[in-house]
Amino acid sequence: MTETTNPGALAGIKVIDLTRVLGGPYCTQMLGDHGAEVIKIEPPQGDETRTWGPPFQGDAASYFIGVNRNKRGVALDLSRPEGRAVLFRLLASADVLIENFKTGTLERWGMGYEPVLRDRFPRLIHCRVSGFGADGPLGGYPGYDAVVQGMAGLMSLNGEPEGAPVRVGVPVVDLATGMNASIAILLALQERQRSGRGQLVEVTLFDSAVALLHPYTANWFLSGKPPARTGNQHPNVSPYDQYRTKTKRIFVAVGNDRQFQRFCAEIGRPELVNDPRFRSNADRVTNRAALRAELEAILASIDGEALAMTLLEKGVPAGPVLDVPDVVSHPHTRHRGMVIERGAYRGVGNPVKLSRTPMSVRETPPAFGSATREVLAESGFTQSEIDSLFASGVAMETPRKAAAE
Repeated sequence: MTETTNPGALAGIKVIDLTRVLGGPYCTQMLGDHGAEVIKIEPPQGDETRTWGPPFQGDAASYFIGVNRNKRGVALDLSRPEGRAVLFRLLASADVLIENFKTGTLERWGMGYEPVLRDRFPRLIHCRVSGFGADGPLGGYPGYDAVVQGMAGLMSLNGEPEGAPVRVGVPVVDLATGMNASIAILLALQERQRSGRGQLVEVTLFDSAVALLHPYTANWFLSGKPPARTGNQHPNVSPYDQYRTKTKRIFVAVGNDRQFQRFCAEIGRPELVNDPRFRSNADRVTNRAALRAELEAILASIDGEALAMTLLEKGVPAGPVLDVPDVVSHPHTRHRGMVIERGAYRGVGNPVKLSRTPMSVRETPPAFGSATREVLAESGFTQSEIDSLFASGVAMETPRKAAAE
């Protein structure tokens, strides 16, 4: 997929993005992809993910590039009163402020939502992203994806039964938090259409992680039995597992008895359907070890990738286990617009597809502070004011080296 001139569903919405790292930037990229004007304000040292490499393209690491398109880059020192004064002027024309500062930072700077931002900008939607929220036993503590995976139970469910808990390889908590922040902002924008008023919306890594625990929490609520790691197996469904074949590993996800019949027929073992151990899903879950032994024996002689495609054609969910390069080059990935190319930029497409107002790439990830002068001028700053802000180090176009500890 390449760029388009479509303005997007969120055209006219202005977002001031003070977030760094992943959850917040992923949220604002989602909004920017769909037309919002996103002004990314970085601190003097820049978003730390600019240095999270290799690999690098120019001065930016792939980690930064992956979640920061469709944004204009501004650099301000918000620790100084003059920088906060600039931010206040930018907020006068903004619809959304999103930030992931350590809890209490904005309040310490005299910029807390209540009463400052709420009263000064009554239509502003302030989205706060944090690790654990502002209050409660863990309130105010910092949170990173892997730490929260451990504390929220996700890690306890991932891995082989006989092994140790394993982190989910993808930073799923950060990404889910970014998605939840997008939803929260859209909900608040919709409500503002009726009330004319903004509000504070809060999204945390911890809450997002706990919300991902289905069906394990549902099972615990009903059975009272603590869930255990099951490797690739589903706790409630069988066969729902990864299997070795003669060629590629495949994942088979049989959700009902009809699919089980089709699966068994396709692998040449139709008699398994009438085996009393496997007649219903409950039977198959109870006897999952015996079923796995039966299936592995036959699948060892079958071309897995070809079988998976045949099963899909028969209505049985199955697929080969592919590596990232395979996925990126897969014809369906390309067909769905899930790889975006614009000049030297390549990125993952947006998963949300709208028929009349599709996403577009208007800006590749910004160089540090590249739009600072332009954005300030658009916000009513005179040339002399802009020059003064740069001369004093409040605004900048090149990152400031962090002081040695």
